Amino acid sequence: MKGSIFIVSAPSGAGKTTLCKMLIQSMPDIIHSISYTTRPPRPGEVDGKDYYFVKEDRFLEMVRKGEFLEWAEVHGNLYGTSKQKLLETINNGTDVILDIDVQGASQIRAQQIDATFIFILPPSMEVLKERLTKRQTDTEEIIQRRLQKAREEIKQYRSYDYVIINDELEVALEQLKAVVLSQRLKTEKIPHEWVEKTFQLQSLL
Repeated sequence: MKGSIFIVSAPSGAGKTTLCKMLIQSMPDIIHSISYTTRPPRPGEVDGKDYYFVKEDRFLEMVRKGEFLEWAEVHGNLYGTSKQKLLETINNGTDVILDIDVQGASQIRAQQIDATFIFILPPSMEVLKERLTKRQTDTEEIIQRRLQKAREEIKQYRSYDYVIINDELEVALEQLKAVVLSQRLKTEKIPHEWVEKTFQLQSLL
């Protein structure tokens, strides 16, 4: 059976990356899409596992050739999803989950790619600010900018197929699993040749 594409977006601090990692660890036949990036590897990161690390001229060449399903500049670095690698994965029967922002999701949606779009919401702006503050990685000014950007991103939630409110992590994970399972059980995902052969339907046609 052909795999499915799952697009997961959320404002910073809503927990989408954590949820995606937990989903992949707890479900078979689903992997995280590996992006191309021009930023240098961080300590412990492995090329081909965390990202495909490339020079900017190589990345821009891929852009010119139309090799990316979506791409964007984030904090001065370029990030993109390879169309070929994604299609190879789903054609082999494996589901792929893309943890991308609303900009990237919009690019994919505009191409009318067959994908399921999921938006992760925090329970409130107060909780989101608390989560960002607990990270202890950003100044108050940066946190305020992230909160403002979050409001802009949340405006896009209506363009997604599913919305999950990440109040309790385990509950949100079960809801995310349910979305994946529902897609796998769709009629078009069933191998019709197997059904016809197993239940001898050909003789009835």
